[in-house]
Amino acid sequence: MALPVRPLLCFLAEISRRTRGPCLSLIVPARTYRLLPCLRKQSGPQYASMDSVIKAQQRSFKKGLLSTLDATLSPVTATEIRHYLRTNNISFHDGYSCIHVPSPFSLNPENCLFIDKTTGRFLCKDTLLEGSWQDYQDSLALILKEDYQYLSPDYMASLLGDSDSESVEEQMNDMEVRRIWDRAVWFSDLEEEDAQIIKTMFNISKIPNNTLKKFGVKCYFPTKSLVFSWNSPRDSSLKGLKLLSAECRDQCVHYIETTYPRPARYNNLFGLSVIGKKETEVVITSREVDSLAVHQATGVTTVALPRGITCLPPILLPYLEQFKRITLWLGDDLHSWEASKQFARKLNLKRCSLIRSGDKLPTPLQAFNEGLNLNKLLKTAFPANHKSIISFRQLREEVFGQLENVDQISGVKWARFPELNKLLKGHRKGELTVFTGPTGSGKTTFISEYALDLCIQGVNTLWGSFEINNIRLAKLMLTQFSLLRLEEQLDKYDEWADQFENLPLYFMTFHGQQNIKLVLDTMQHAVYMYDINHVIIDNLQFMMGQENLFSDKFAVQDYMVGAFRKFATEHNCHVTVVIHPRKEDDDKELQTSSIFGSAKASQEADNVLILQDRKLVTGPGKRHLQLAKNRFDGDVGIFALEFNKSSLTFSTGKNKAKLKKVNKDNEMQMDNPLEVTPKKSKK
Repeated sequence: MALPVRPLLCFLAEISRRTRGPCLSLIVPARTYRLLPCLRKQSGPQYASMDSVIKAQQRSFKKGLLSTLDATLSPVTATEIRHYLRTNNISFHDGYSCIHVPSPFSLNPENCLFIDKTTGRFLCKDTLLEGSWQDYQDSLALILKEDYQYLSPDYMASLLGDSDSESVEEQMNDMEVRRIWDRAVWFSDLEEEDAQIIKTMFNISKIPNNTLKKFGVKCYFPTKSLVFSWNSPRDSSLKGLKLLSAECRDQCVHYIETTYPRPARYNNLFGLSVIGKKETEVVITSREVDSLAVHQATGVTTVALPRGITCLPPILLPYLEQFKRITLWLGDDLHSWEASKQFARKLNLKRCSLIRSGDKLPTPLQAFNEGLNLNKLLKTAFPANHKSIISFRQLREEVFGQLENVDQISGVKWARFPELNKLLKGHRKGELTVFTGPTGSGKTTFISEYALDLCIQGVNTLWGSFEINNIRLAKLMLTQFSLLRLEEQLDKYDEWADQFENLPLYFMTFHGQQNIKLVLDTMQHAVYMYDINHVIIDNLQFMMGQENLFSDKFAVQDYMVGAFRKFATEHNCHVTVVIHPRKEDDDKELQTSSIFGSAKASQEADNVLILQDRKLVTGPGKRHLQLAKNRFDGDVGIFALEFNKSSLTFSTGKNKAKLKKVNKDNEMQMDNPLEVTPKKSKK
């Protein structure tokens, strides 16, 4: 978006003004602290010189990576954290999700630093500093070495300037946030008729104006949108906004969310600003309007997650440490139910209770508008932590929910591969998919689009590309995403790159042969940090390495397949593993028995996909996708694919029989993969 010249000049002038000296009132971004911390002794604001600070550092602090998972980060356990704290005589309190220690960035003994038990990352709520476990250790080592009372990041605000592109982006974002917020009005300042029309659009007619103002909800009248503010927990300053707009499509009302900053950086826990320090119970919802409804009907403390049921960022866990009881009421469908169970594991199962999904228990806002007693509904929540299942009675409602919501159980549908939906029914969590195809057939290209299709629909995706580097993979996916040859239209690159950047897509930084334990640790870290639903391993042979394999390479592969199978089940995450086939004759189609290694890969897999390529025999472009195993409902079959070289995408063939189902569990032999009618067996 182009900015007017005069405001832009004023903006640049403001940056220059801020960089001339310390601005102690500004909140310092964590990445700036990690790059170069400045020190201050208890006796007064005596800052150490830059040279001494740099020399005192034992290593350089890293900037936070948004879309790549650094394979060099050493995992840390809660036991190791406790041992380190005891060894250094640091008092600590063992919380639900975090370990509480005195903050080394403040002299106030009441200011705590929260260390995540799973990742070791810390957050100081008093200064809003965050960093890794290694950052925390280095900070303490620096304090002991230089005999400082504490480390102060305040002076670093003066170093922020327009040379930092991310800082400029944040400053421009702040301008837009302030502009929208200033133009938005409180509902109490609107004409009664106008206020009622907008409330009706969002089904919040029963929410009074004083409750909306208490939670910082305004109306942006030009677009008839609700505006939810994100205020800093440190000083209540405005950090961001979420706009909720309504539009009518196909005779249905659709709600669209727009966040400032972009979704990956929008970590507002709506309702946090009105929570008292002594509150011990909270209800977590997936939407801001649901939180308003719960609070209005019951008066209980409520918060809403920033990105609904897609993600619970671990950076928010310290703000929920004070609560002894947490009730998760995220929605009325099975996707919300699965998210509730996943988030409860992050929050500590012992203190969490869940509201079941189903027609009998609608969303909080719907229940409020229907006049139901929300206090009674909250009492129906059951503990998330069950020691054992002793009877069918405890499973009865979940079984009914799966029978009642067959379409949701089948998983997320592909938009680009409708024929695959007819066979596989959808993409489901907790499954293992094995994908194979001849060398040079386009396995990586297809699986890239296959995963991108799901990612566009909100499936949080982690790529582990061991054969090609991430830059080449990202270029491929961006071309498939835009359906354009961007090298010929560079003026459109930024537009498409901005959209692509907002996808819930992450990459591992591995390449070539890797240790399976390190890969699994990284996958587990990604599931915890970003609530990953789909992991792609491309491919297993490159991960194992082409040289210096163990004498029994089949046993090694079996172990890896078993590890991925276990990971998918334990973390309720879909894992797709690409495996090269055995060497076969070019004129023969691949089968499940063609997968390299023993039969374990096909046995452990829930789904087996084969990209058949007979172009060497029948001419170019004769590819089709075969579903050779489907544990969900047993349907198997094939459909033809056509490759578009300009957009690097696959599509189902036109004017041809698109789909052929075969009622056979694992294997099928075909003379012509494009025939409509199954070939009759000879008696």
